[in-house]
Amino acid sequence: MANEQGIRVGVDIGGTFTDIVLDNGGRLHSAKVLTTPDAPEQAILDGIALVTAEAGVAPGEIGLVIHGTTLATNALIERRGARTALVTTEGFRDVIEMRTESRFEQYDLNLQLPTPLVPREDRFPVAGRIGAEGQELQPLDEAALAALAERIAKGGFGAVAVGFIHSYANPAHEERAREILAARLDLPISISSEVAPQMREYERFNTVCANAYVRPLMESYLSRLQARLGAMGVGCPVVMIHSGGGLIPVETAAAFPVRLVESGPAGGAIFAADIARRFGLERVVSYDMGGTTAKICLIDAFQPRTARSFEVARTYRFRKGSGMPISIPVIEMIEIGAGGGSLAWVDAMARIQVGPESAGSEPGPACYGRGGARPAITDADLLLGKLDPGNFAGGKIALSVGRAEAAVAGEVGTALGLDTRAAAFGITEVVDETMANAARVHAVESGKDIAGQVMIAFGGAAPLHAARMCEKLGIDRCLVPRGAGVGSAIGFLRAPFGYEAVASQVMGLSGFDADAVNALLDGLKAQAEGFVRAGTEGAITREVTAFMRYAGQGWEIPVTLPDRAFAPADGQEIAAAFRDRYAAFFGRAVDGPEIEIVSWSVRAQDIRPQPETHPLDTGGTPVTAKASRAVFDPGRGANLPTAIHDRDALPPGTRVIGPAIIVETETSTVVSSAFDAVIQADGAILLLRKG
Repeated sequence: MANEQGIRVGVDIGGTFTDIVLDNGGRLHSAKVLTTPDAPEQAILDGIALVTAEAGVAPGEIGLVIHGTTLATNALIERRGARTALVTTEGFRDVIEMRTESRFEQYDLNLQLPTPLVPREDRFPVAGRIGAEGQELQPLDEAALAALAERIAKGGFGAVAVGFIHSYANPAHEERAREILAARLDLPISISSEVAPQMREYERFNTVCANAYVRPLMESYLSRLQARLGAMGVGCPVVMIHSGGGLIPVETAAAFPVRLVESGPAGGAIFAADIARRFGLERVVSYDMGGTTAKICLIDAFQPRTARSFEVARTYRFRKGSGMPISIPVIEMIEIGAGGGSLAWVDAMARIQVGPESAGSEPGPACYGRGGARPAITDADLLLGKLDPGNFAGGKIALSVGRAEAAVAGEVGTALGLDTRAAAFGITEVVDETMANAARVHAVESGKDIAGQVMIAFGGAAPLHAARMCEKLGIDRCLVPRGAGVGSAIGFLRAPFGYEAVASQVMGLSGFDADAVNALLDGLKAQAEGFVRAGTEGAITREVTAFMRYAGQGWEIPVTLPDRAFAPADGQEIAAAFRDRYAAFFGRAVDGPEIEIVSWSVRAQDIRPQPETHPLDTGGTPVTAKASRAVFDPGRGANLPTAIHDRDALPPGTRVIGPAIIVETETSTVVSSAFDAVIQADGAILLLRKG
């Protein structure tokens, strides 16, 4: 049982930095250390040593470690997983390669799709068939499975995925296949009816393949992490934040690592939602920019938007359908390769491009002096004066202006005939416009107007770019919270123990079977609460959602329903709720067609106390800075004398007149000439457009 009291540590492994935050009774101590790609757990140990020393506590006093990581995501993108065997129904061997046969780019004759995780020669069909209603149409060929196990044992495989047609309706064949294979193989075996029990075989098969593909890597990593934490004296439980924003035990995470694919970004969304609640902000856009990627998420009524699936490894930026679908509950956001370490280059049409390739932590941006020779966003920010070369990361990393100049001039300036400052500005302007465009696309796809929202900016690089992003998006107010540089790790500490169980059962409302629905929901509630009870003994809240459509439609919309047993007459109430939700999505409901329920989900989580709230302070008393330096201002297109303020020296109620830079250990907030900054009661910085 996880200890929810006392000292807790949140750990976020990113592509460039690993962030560690220690919470000692509400007092936070944080550290930012370079990620160690070959042994990710080493950066965690180094960071814990720093924060425990700063807090004056021993590692053995830590009561809980909450961890999120991009390791599973990176393994999928970089194809560093285990060789996986896919055992599937006869006739469905090529589902993960045929996909849905839809063209996301209608007129591209050279359409590029992600290569399947499992090549054709490693996909093995077996006889046996379950029907769409869950009935057995053909018995499973157990003799063929036994022979197949011998073949897999000799084939050098590291994991097995089992995906049979319609197993979401009846998992008996998959469960029996696992028994037969496990008796003959010493390999981790993932079955689709447990990993992703939802209809649509391509998405389900791809998800179980992804789970099996990264499972050996994640099991090994989590085992090493626990062992090394124990050797350090940290004997407390370790829990993981999953893609839906809740916490699960490390044992569950090791068995279902695909649920961790968006765990780090989910922590950032939880952090932003908590800040929104503290200031009573109903409509917020969360902007998280770290060393490798930028993530943008819309938050309504203090809750991040969620989805049942998402894509990784897209071959076309911002193009739905160009990536590998992962069918798991996830916080919905758009993620692009734009972080402090993202590399700039000039394409064949003499245009500056930035990302998605990143310098990461090794070798890092050129200014780190660790062997990097290509220009990154951090190099451009340094040359524009946004960063102090002698006070980066609290002085732990000395930045080289000379190396940054050589990289920017060599890769961009010379190719375009620009001086170094103009080239650096071009790099930052391109990445800012790329992020702003991603935010616009995400808002339009969600039916939202982003201009009227409040931005919450966090991550090591976001406060450097937030003001310019706001100018481009027409946003007038932006909050940079305390601890913004390690926001995702703080979000881990505020995440609830939660789990969402999902299952498909297609049912028309004209034949609504209340008994069947209640039986299905009882199973989902027990499953979801079982995962939550592994981490907490506190009170639990549940949310029941039906995914519904008109018969013949290709996709569903979520409809929240009451958490109670249903009666036969409730079909009409559910239909009315669907029509209201449909009208909210599309303007009006349609009369006449049959309404279907396709899937159900039950989300369970423990109840957390509500945070203290503060009104936004838009006034403030102007303050004069003791130091200044020349910083390039994009609005004016020139270097301007810019005040430099230490964030810790600014009391609540202070107004900083832009242009200015507010410096702290993990990041710096750039206040452009179009904005002022007002320090809030809790120490957050409010960027407020002048006038």
